[in-house]
Amino acid sequence: MNPLWDYVWPVLSAGLLAGAVGGIVGFRRKRLALPLIVAALLALGAAAVWHGPLGAAGRFSSLVERDSRDALKDLEMTRVTAALHRGPLSRRLILTRPADLALDDFQTNEIARLMGQIPGVSGATWANTDSGLPLVVEGALVALGGFLVGLFLAYLLELHRRYNAQWKW
Repeated sequence: MNPLWDYVWPVLSAGLLAGAVGGIVGFRRKRLALPLIVAALLALGAAAVWHGPLGAAGRFSSLVERDSRDALKDLEMTRVTAALHRGPLSRRLILTRPADLALDDFQTNEIARLMGQIPGVSGATWANTDSGLPLVVEGALVALGGFLVGLFLAYLLELHRRYNAQWKW
């Protein structure tokens, strides 16, 4: 499977669940503010806990770096190393080479392009200056997206409930 999907699906599920439950509670009580704020904070908290203490970021980085080492070995570039940008962890792959290894512009650009196609990598570069969006922020955005989808599903459920409530069988 794709390492990024392995990182994202629990966060998306937690956001979806928090949005659905918060929306159902909020729509039933006709007070949306407090249940939605609590549910959104729970979704963001789940994303942060999944990223750090539960070790999803470590598993993600080890899988992506192992795939990049395998790709470099297949390209017969064993002296080139690749690691994800850290501080904070992002999906940007940083490539390094020893000073005595002579590569022309075509080789450096092509290696960066090929490394950028590894699943879970947003891009590859030889410079350590561009870090990209931190992985924890991406996880929080996915959790908020799942929260909004769950909230929309709760809204549709509430519309269905209100529509059926007008009929007195």
